Amino acid sequence: MAYFRTRIVSVLMLLPLAQCFSSINPRAAATSVGTKYSSTSQLHVIAQPSTEQLPSSKEHVKTDSLVVGAGPAGLLTAIMLAKKFPDQKVMVFDRLDPPPSPTDEDIWSDVARFYLIGLGSRGQNALRHFGVWDEVEAVATAVVGRKDWSPESGAEDGVERIFTDRPCMTQVLPRDKLVGVLHKHITDNYDERIELNYGYEIEPEDFEAEDNSAVRLSVSRCDVKDRKNPAEEGNANDKEAGICDVENSYSVTANLVIAADGTSRTIANEMEKNDQLAWEALNTIQRLFAGKPFKVRRYEDDNRRVYKTVPMKIPADWRPDLNFSARTKDGRINYDALPADREGNYCGVLLVKEGDEFAAADTDPVKFRALLDETLPQFSALLDDETVEGIAKKPVSYLPSFRYAGPRLNQGDRTLILGDSAHTVKPYFGLGANSALEDVKILEEAINETGSIPEAVHLFSKKRAKESESLVKISRELDRPGKLGFLTFILPLIMDSIFHGMLPKLFAPNTISMLQKEGISFTGVRRRKRFDRLGQVALIGTGVAVATTAVKALVKVVARVSGKNSGTIVAGMSSFLAIAFLFKKMAFFFKGNISPADVLTRTNDKEDMK
Repeated sequence: MAYFRTRIVSVLMLLPLAQCFSSINPRAAATSVGTKYSSTSQLHVIAQPSTEQLPSSKEHVKTDSLVVGAGPAGLLTAIMLAKKFPDQKVMVFDRLDPPPSPTDEDIWSDVARFYLIGLGSRGQNALRHFGVWDEVEAVATAVVGRKDWSPESGAEDGVERIFTDRPCMTQVLPRDKLVGVLHKHITDNYDERIELNYGYEIEPEDFEAEDNSAVRLSVSRCDVKDRKNPAEEGNANDKEAGICDVENSYSVTANLVIAADGTSRTIANEMEKNDQLAWEALNTIQRLFAGKPFKVRRYEDDNRRVYKTVPMKIPADWRPDLNFSARTKDGRINYDALPADREGNYCGVLLVKEGDEFAAADTDPVKFRALLDETLPQFSALLDDETVEGIAKKPVSYLPSFRYAGPRLNQGDRTLILGDSAHTVKPYFGLGANSALEDVKILEEAINETGSIPEAVHLFSKKRAKESESLVKISRELDRPGKLGFLTFILPLIMDSIFHGMLPKLFAPNTISMLQKEGISFTGVRRRKRFDRLGQVALIGTGVAVATTAVKALVKVVARVSGKNSGTIVAGMSSFLAIAFLFKKMAFFFKGNISPADVLTRTNDKEDMK
């Protein structure tokens, strides 16, 4: 059990949708002053606006739709709205500078600077649906398999596996390169309909303005000096990430507001505040009949890990389209590397426990090199002394905590949240970015199925609120520490491997495999796994009962010969047979050097042979 307690995280960093993180965001590398709104219908991306260009605090701007956040989900939302309502205006606001060009190799060559995401079937389908996938795929790198070194493997003993059971090959690229592609797609195709505004903070003022026909928001110019990575969470307060000029803000009124502003949750936080105030104003009787207030469920991270990014150039005889991974037996280190481009440049993630000697800035490069030589010799050989020193000196980055919003994703009839604003997970499975892009596709479906914006807003909330909760709860169950992690992750993984292998038509694959499948919702995955657990318990119980009946005759004979009570012999023999059967099936999983990654590999290898 102690072994599993230190090893649970290893599988999380070995999946094809694993991601590479960085404490440096290229869009925050320079001072972000941003774009100020202009009242014409042209698209605006002005980095250094003058004060004269800005509307005064007394002016009021109106628009059809407003998107908060110019990340992947925000920009794809703007594209969806522009395609759906070609005669309407869409305004997008973001605190950061415009993204770099997706083809500027001088920027992207610094591979450890970026946050890599893996786009699976959910994300690819959404991007393809809105006509931007070809542009994204042109600057992404396919990951067709994995090469993994188990804890007791030598530097030459990595096991390579090519994925044959995936609906599509994962495509990897820096998050901001994806943003750059979407940004360029907008400037090339929607310059009359989408207005991009960078360097702004949005604060809701009234969710039911103008007799509930619009939403009024305050827009402030921001100077963002240090913006955290979208997948990163440190100890700093988000509000300290930049300075906003709230004294010279102006108002914007929109018929529809969509918040895709990630973990900053400006809109979601205001929704939570408004609902809390309204709830406190109710008396006890009124609360009995009122719906649950909107709330962001914030889980304490009880399995906290920190990481450093590692730039790595692989040898010419290594495949440049694999996910490379390794880990130590004691669980101290997990290493995972994904291709940053198609030229053999990789971005590795060195994941360690918080409190580790090397989980800090300005650590000793000599000791750090010695650690790499001992634990990751196959990768240490690829890093020169300057790179190792840079890694040792850089500060650590933090993974986000699990959070979801609910029980609804809307505020009134004209405001909704999606993406990381609605559901935040640790980026182990690539589900954060992919589910955020899928949200946009679901929103379009809600618009198509209804006859008005208010109806579409409520339908989207109905479709995705429970999904957001299920996604976060499933992901958290796969990240619990110690004995709890064994019960919620390792043991179910083992049971799924056994029963799906024996009865594949009755029992589904493990949870992680199901999360990657098309056509099944996150809520559907949770429901199916509950069914599987009940079936597994019932089958084990039935097997014991059948075995008991089958040996009754033998028991009577043994009882007469031995003179012992037949009930005792029945129980003993049944238990022995059940334990022997399970031991045979589970012997592999209790080897001394087994890890969750090995369980998954064994399970998936069986799937490949079908």
